[in-house]
Amino acid sequence: MDNLTHSLIGALIGQTGLKKLSGLAMPTLIVAANIPDLDAACSVYGTQSLAMRRGLTHGPVAMAVLPLLLTAIMVGFDRWQTRRGKRPAARPPVRPLHLLLLAYVGTLSHPAFDWLNNYGIRLLEPFSSRWFYGDSIFIIDLWIWAMLIGGLIWSWRAERQGGDWARRGSIVAVVLSAYIFGNGVTTGVAEARTAQWVRTTYGIEPELVVASPVPIAFWQREMLWRGGGQHGRRDLNLAGGWLPTLVGQATAGPVPIGMDDPRIVMAVRTDPDARAFLFWSRMPFAQPQPDGSIVLRDQRFGNPLVGDRFSVRIAPGLRSADRGE
Repeated sequence: MDNLTHSLIGALIGQTGLKKLSGLAMPTLIVAANIPDLDAACSVYGTQSLAMRRGLTHGPVAMAVLPLLLTAIMVGFDRWQTRRGKRPAARPPVRPLHLLLLAYVGTLSHPAFDWLNNYGIRLLEPFSSRWFYGDSIFIIDLWIWAMLIGGLIWSWRAERQGGDWARRGSIVAVVLSAYIFGNGVTTGVAEARTAQWVRTTYGIEPELVVASPVPIAFWQREMLWRGGGQHGRRDLNLAGGWLPTLVGQATAGPVPIGMDDPRIVMAVRTDPDARAFLFWSRMPFAQPQPDGSIVLRDQRFGNPLVGDRFSVRIAPGLRSADRGE
């Protein structure tokens, strides 16, 4: 998910009542909810960063170590302020063990929410490089933004007025959980319907069907499938006639996947960009170009607005591959 969502999730966890456990609880929760994205620094490597993101800093070792480091920093900051006489008088006592618990809760929320979209996350790195996908929530979900921002304001208002702010925060957390669960059910239904549609329409047994969430229209999915050396897509509106199809493209396919070209095998051996792309890619396909080159893409990012950011070009004659940026 985007970092605004992670930050709001950290704040919401605090507003359920947990921020009462220790001084500096709220900043610890917000920072912890974002800290696994330390690997964003690897984006300077361009295409090769695809093999580095959502891996080591999102795996079990990082989940164990990062909260310890964050807690040490927060406790040290509190003591530093105390020594300098600048510690806010209204700040409750900092309880290291309670703060450590909150750091773990906030940090663990990060991979939990990253898993919800179809970009992928390597939850077991460095022990396994397997990617995991939830396929339920678009990477920037405006409905989640609205729920979190509105819910936090609702809770903070009760806090200022001396009301039961923790109860309001807990209600928002339940509503958010219900929304996420509903999207998971929507994805499951969409994948089952699409698999049957591919069998009936094309006589192809799908090897992989992915329900890709779309912006705003949580009742809709961009359905991606592949099987028998072919791939395709279609839009599916699970709301029927009740809600409009907001994001739509023409049904495409079947189209050859094209990943059996021997030049691709050679490129993986010699070109780090191609190797990183194919390590990251979940649904790769090859597009031969008129000049004899090949462009590797991923079905999940077929939209022209973002597709070129997630592609690699294998130049004619197996020379070095250019980054698709």
